[in-house]
Amino acid sequence: MTAETQAANAAAVADFRARARWQWYEPIFWLGAIAWYFLFPTYLPLGTQVLCSALFALSLDLILGYGGIVSLGHTTFFGIGAYTAGLLAKYGWGEPITCLLAGGVTAAIAGWICSFVIVRVQGVALLLVTLGINLVLYEIANKAYTITGGADGLQGIVFWKVFGVFDYDIEGRVAYIYTLAVVFLLFLVARRIVYSPFGLALKGMRENWKRMPALGAALRHHGALIFVLSAAIAGLAGALLAESVQFVALDSLGVQRSVDVLTMLIVGGTGVLYGSFVGATVYMVVRDQLADLNPAYWYFWIGLMLVVVVLFTRNGVVGALSDAAAWFQRRGRAQS
Repeated sequence: MTAETQAANAAAVADFRARARWQWYEPIFWLGAIAWYFLFPTYLPLGTQVLCSALFALSLDLILGYGGIVSLGHTTFFGIGAYTAGLLAKYGWGEPITCLLAGGVTAAIAGWICSFVIVRVQGVALLLVTLGINLVLYEIANKAYTITGGADGLQGIVFWKVFGVFDYDIEGRVAYIYTLAVVFLLFLVARRIVYSPFGLALKGMRENWKRMPALGAALRHHGALIFVLSAAIAGLAGALLAESVQFVALDSLGVQRSVDVLTMLIVGGTGVLYGSFVGATVYMVVRDQLADLNPAYWYFWIGLMLVVVVLFTRNGVVGALSDAAAWFQRRGRAQS
């Protein structure tokens, strides 16, 4: 290896490590999530749903924004996690941590089974396969109403105190803090995945699926692994939501939830860690306010917002903020 090659490799490693370091703006988001608890005490249930939706969107972003694997049925794993935790609580075991882990493990197993099919198709065929799997599972849950509650939802769920000390209160304080802690830990896991050699391989898969084997990347192995990890995180998000509301609706397996989470990603930005969080916050808050103003036609405004974001931003809200920051930096350098 020549000296020039060694210098180039060292520069690439240094650049990669620099990108993996925490940036100055990252703590702002988490401080904002903590501030929500104190500033909006009457909106803590909404905040908990935002966090669960953001975690679900993050799981989808790992396969779509980073791995380039498109899916219209990712809510399959969200629903599996929710029903696993809910059924355990309904039939006698309501310890929150173990129910949460059970939801993630069950969803990961389902993702592993589905991965044998997922890694063999691409494009429109992949969209149809993921959608078909979701529709089949939705109908199974609907027909098995004696177990799942069907269209009426899974009721009679009672989760025990968190760590045996903190009971779920009607104001949603415990649920919010518990959800925020779990989401932050899983965000650290996702961040470690993204800023790793495996994460670089995922980005290569997204950019050029056919060229990556020439670099020695095992595409099917990488695709299956990130799909299983993404399914596990989606299942944890579903279990978290079930624990916070103590109810599992049939629409946790519905196609509409897949459309909602995809909209969140587009609004926030794909392929950027905080895009799912920004998109979920904007989408859920806007939806909540619009539903109060006009319960019948609020989807019109959601659709209009989506069109505006797609037409006038490069990659959602996060992309627009990044472009604005780059413009101000260029202007500052020009003036100096």
